[in-house]
Order: sequence, then C-alpha cells, then structure tokens
Amino acid sequence: MEEVSVPRIGVIDSGVGGLTVLVRLIEAMPGQPFLYVADQAWCPYGPRPVGELRQRLTELVGWMIAEGCRLVVVACNTATAAAIETLRASFPIPFVGMEPAVKPAALHSQTHHIGVLATAGTLQGELFQRTAAACARYAQVHIAVGTGLVELVEADKADTPEARERLRELLAPLFVAGIDHLVLGCTHYPLLMPALLEVLPPTVTIIDPAPAVAQQALRLATTFVPSGMGGGGDPSVAFFSTRNTADLETFAHRVFAFYGLLMPEGGGIMGNSQCM
Repeated sequence: MEEVSVPRIGVIDSGVGGLTVLVRLIEAMPGQPFLYVADQAWCPYGPRPVGELRQRLTELVGWMIAEGCRLVVVACNTATAAAIETLRASFPIPFVGMEPAVKPAALHSQTHHIGVLATAGTLQGELFQRTAAACARYAQVHIAVGTGLVELVEADKADTPEARERLRELLAPLFVAGIDHLVLGCTHYPLLMPALLEVLPPTVTIIDPAPAVAQQALRLATTFVPSGMGGGGDPSVAFFSTRNTADLETFAHRVFAFYGLLMPEGGGIMGNSQCM
C-alpha cells in the first residue's frame, strides 16, 4: 500500500453498511485518507457469539493499525455493542463506535412513542439497554429486530418489493404503537431509505446517527492531524474485503452515487485487495 503523509482513518463493518458512515466521514474530512474493511466472509455479525466477534474484530483492527490507521470507526452497531470496549483496552488508538440515536428521538417525540429498528445483537447490548432505560421518561421505546434486512442490502435488494414487504411486516407493530420517530440501529439500514420512505407514514421522522459519528471522528482526528482536517482535495479510500474486494468497490460506487457523491478516478482508490 502506498505511503501517505496524513495518517489513515480506518472504517470497519461486517459488510457494505459502513459505507453509509464512510460517505459522511468523507464529507466531514475531504482530503483525509481512509481504509475501509468489510468483513463480508463473516457477514452478518448479528447471529454470531460475542466472544467470537471480539476475537475477530481484534484481529482485523490489529491488521488495520499495521496498515497505518491511527483512528478506527467501528461502523457497525452489533460490532460496537460486542467489542468496542475490548478494542479500546487492546489498542492505544481512539475508537468511534455506533450508538442508536434513541435520546434525540425521545426528546423530540410528540407522541412519546419512538421506534428502533436494529439487529438482535445491538438491541441485546448493554449500551442500548442503558440508553433506552434512561430515555424511558421521555418516550416509550418500541423495538423491531431487522431480521433479514442486512442480507437484502448485501444482495443489492434494498430497493425491491421484497425489501418493502419485509419492512412492512417488521414495522407494523410500531405503526400501531403510534411512533413518530424511527431510529436506524444498523449502518446497512440507510441504504433502505427509498423503501422506508414508501413504507413509513409521512409523520414518522427517520434518524440516522452517521452524521453525528462523523463529527465525533473529526473531533478526535484533529488530535493527531491538527491542521488540514476538512481541507480541500479528493478523498482517498483503500477498500479491503475478507471475501471479494472487487465486488465491494463496485457496490461502493453505487453507494456514493446514492448520496450524490462521486468516487474519484484513478488515484482516488489506493487499494484493491483482500484481507484476512
């Protein structure tokens, strides 16, 4: 991998979902080099035991640090819930994790009923449980386990009748409860936005935590790159997959287009390899 003068920021997810965080990071820090790792050989993370995930993520993050990452964004709610404390105890670099934005949804709810769509691993995590309990005085939190949604996104079926039908089935109890905010608790789920907008009542506000995560990463990144963060120039992204990086890169182009961004040509993508 070619040398860069600015330390890399690593972004890791079980698959393509973390690309929805990567685009926000690039918006916040243009010119910053990134390394994106999709552990597609192990996707989805949701059903896997916590101990296995901790060991797997420790191995992958160790590899990312060896490749020059000075900050790592764990762009996966399940991975954050399972392993971020282990990662912080294991490596002397800062980490940014994902947390469902339950508090802002609860504070802004007019019906005092909010929904959270997330994987079982996220919903069972201690962080989510604490946050939901703390927000109970503002709004009742209704949960929906997004069984099958990650697989639909990974199969490039996010904007299909199959995805819409699945979302209707999963979210029907939340509609009955009268939610007026839906918190997306998985980084894959923003790629379901066209389907969500068709399925959800217009009175429901969708909350994606990715922009807030990008701002937190920016604050931490300035501690090791005090100048130049957010400056001009094209972003550079090295893509790595534990399954097939060529497919990942192709998908990334579509995600960038979905967000109205262009992947830079030529030198914009510095890596095209398989890891682990």
